[in-house]
Amino acid sequence: MRVLLFTLVLALSFVSFSLERDFNTPENALKALYPGAEIQIKNIVLKKEQKERAERIAGVPIGSRLVSIYMVKKKGKVVAYGYVDVHRVRTHNESVLFVINPKGEIELVEVLSFNEPLEYMADEDWLALFKGRLLGKDKLRLGRDIPNMTGATLTARAITKAARRALALWKVLFGEGSK
Repeated sequence: MRVLLFTLVLALSFVSFSLERDFNTPENALKALYPGAEIQIKNIVLKKEQKERAERIAGVPIGSRLVSIYMVKKKGKVVAYGYVDVHRVRTHNESVLFVINPKGEIELVEVLSFNEPLEYMADEDWLALFKGRLLGKDKLRLGRDIPNMTGATLTARAITKAARRALALWKVLFGEGSK
């Protein structure tokens, strides 16, 4: 009986663990933000020059040359671009969706999954500080342009670097002089 009870408790803890960690999908987040929009996924293999340029602009490594971009279209016109950045925070990964408008400004930052202890996760108020930011006039430096999160410095650092990556990729792929 004890073995059965232990097995049941263990199984339930795994279920609740995974439910706590995966919050949304990029498609659902984009559909909620842009009701009635068409969402297309475009897989792009960056040319070596594009990757190097994006890394220079971002000031952080890009990683893979394969990039998936979510194109949000209304009436055939692109109204937003979504990019999911998966990165390590401390010892585990988090996935963050960055929504960028056609002017190259961040519209939304949403954590899609977080595998560190939940007390280290960025809250919506802190994520909202990225809204309207773009690379150029904004440097997106943690502790200067974006305030740090007390008790979650590694998360703040990871998301800020990811925001720089997302904006740099947008700039290289869709911004001025991208063609």
